[in-house]
Amino acid sequence: MNPRKFSQPYRVTNGKKFRLADFDPADIDGFKPGKNFAARLAAAAHELRKWQDKLYAQNRWALLLIFQAMDAAGKDGTIKHVMSGVNPQGCQVVSFKSPSAEELNHDFMWRCMKNLPERGRIGIFNRSYYEETLIVRVHPAILAGERLPAPLVTKNIWRERFEDIAACERYWSRNGVKILKFFLNLSPKEQKKRFLERLNNPKKHWKFSASDLSERQYWRQYMTAYEDMIRHTASKSAPWYVVPADDKQYAHLVVGAAVLDALQELNPAYPDVSKEQLQRIEMAKKELG
Repeated sequence: MNPRKFSQPYRVTNGKKFRLADFDPADIDGFKPGKNFAARLAAAAHELRKWQDKLYAQNRWALLLIFQAMDAAGKDGTIKHVMSGVNPQGCQVVSFKSPSAEELNHDFMWRCMKNLPERGRIGIFNRSYYEETLIVRVHPAILAGERLPAPLVTKNIWRERFEDIAACERYWSRNGVKILKFFLNLSPKEQKKRFLERLNNPKKHWKFSASDLSERQYWRQYMTAYEDMIRHTASKSAPWYVVPADDKQYAHLVVGAAVLDALQELNPAYPDVSKEQLQRIEMAKKELG
């Protein structure tokens, strides 16, 4: 699989002219699902496993994957399928729900910053600090509950948060954290279909939440917020991938290709072994032989 063939069309590194309307949630670029998909995903997983092993052994770079999307867009499934082949020892997944009382006593980046991946590891954020420019923006009452000093809550707060996020991501990238951000771009029609599947299938009832339906009425506000978010925070060091998510299989391939491409770009290698260490290895062989 050529990773760039799948990932590059959806990569955004400069958001100045970004328009969400230019990205079709149903665009699968002629892709045909089926056995071809399984083979490609298996090949990508095999390659990811090899590169992750080198990343872990080299212990220099960290890879941070951020997933943002509307409900039912497939964040959990994408993480499950794309990362199914990696060594759990070198990978950590953090899901960010509503902030706790402790988290609300800190700045909005705090809970995510303390969960950044260590060198040599892949960190996955299922939602992230970007929620502070999405759900908090769509529902101002949440912002009121964050106990910010009144003079700091101005009409410029979203632009200021974008600036702070971009600055943090720039800082992390300069310290060896490779950042990839994925917006799983789902259509309202496909979301409705998936909600109905949850309601009609007893095995998926656990996935349904009443809030899922209530949030649909804010679809336009969310799309405006997502567009503004990508427009202000896409960069070469922390690109956004606007992944067409109406077809789950294709979304998995795009994300897998982007992760693989990033690892190949980092080009981690197994550490060189010193002459002294080689001598110790030879001595150990003789002792055990």
